[in-house]
Amino acid sequence: MSARKLAAQDIEVRFDGLSAVADVSVALESREILGLIGPNGAGKTTLVNVLSGFQAPTKGRVLLDGELVARWPTHKFRRKGIARTFQAGRLFTDMSALDNVEVPAVNLGLSRRCAAERARELLDWIGLGGKAHLPAGVLSHTDECRLGIARALVMAPAFALLDEPVAGMSDLECDDLVRLIADVPKKFGCGVLLIEHNMRVVMSVCDRVHVLDCGRTIAEGTPVEVQANPTAIAAYLGTGYIRQTPPVSGVHAA
Repeated sequence: MSARKLAAQDIEVRFDGLSAVADVSVALESREILGLIGPNGAGKTTLVNVLSGFQAPTKGRVLLDGELVARWPTHKFRRKGIARTFQAGRLFTDMSALDNVEVPAVNLGLSRRCAAERARELLDWIGLGGKAHLPAGVLSHTDECRLGIARALVMAPAFALLDEPVAGMSDLECDDLVRLIADVPKKFGCGVLLIEHNMRVVMSVCDRVHVLDCGRTIAEGTPVEVQANPTAIAAYLGTGYIRQTPPVSGVHAA
């Protein structure tokens, strides 16, 4: 996929008169990792739904390399290179891990043989090669998260939107997966938007960080800049939280 920039401009999303997102603008560039953080209910997943076609904005524009895309059907977002994961996984639980990755590849135009080859390569890379034959429904939580990422990356999308990919993992499981996520822009040539509550992960792996609270942008910048932002500290980070926490080993902080 050749797209270089995915942008949301002045996005507002209202549900029954209540504002979930208000006047938010954000841009994701190719080959960067952008962290999207904030308290529960801040509007993070709603914004990702807008960026991936699962939610039409009440107001505002979504642009892919300058082309207006906000009213596209969901499947067109995926075909144009905007892939995502979901907190709940949304796997085909009765199908094997291999088939779970193969199916979206076939849907996106690969032959069964090429899709199977691509799926095996991805499962080996993400650490599930030895479990390719197992039904997705018997995998551990960590392996389900890995499988969801493999499905999103199967056709090397222009942008991968990852919704809390390391939630519920141990520190060791989390660090292993984060090292893989850090390699995604280089290996697949795509931009990554990362929703995550684990600030050790966010501040270790992200090039930039965008902070939401109550549906509005309250801070944005490099990890260092956001850590020093008084509004972000008061609303979400807390005083001194990150300085006492070592970064993920083997991952270069921005």
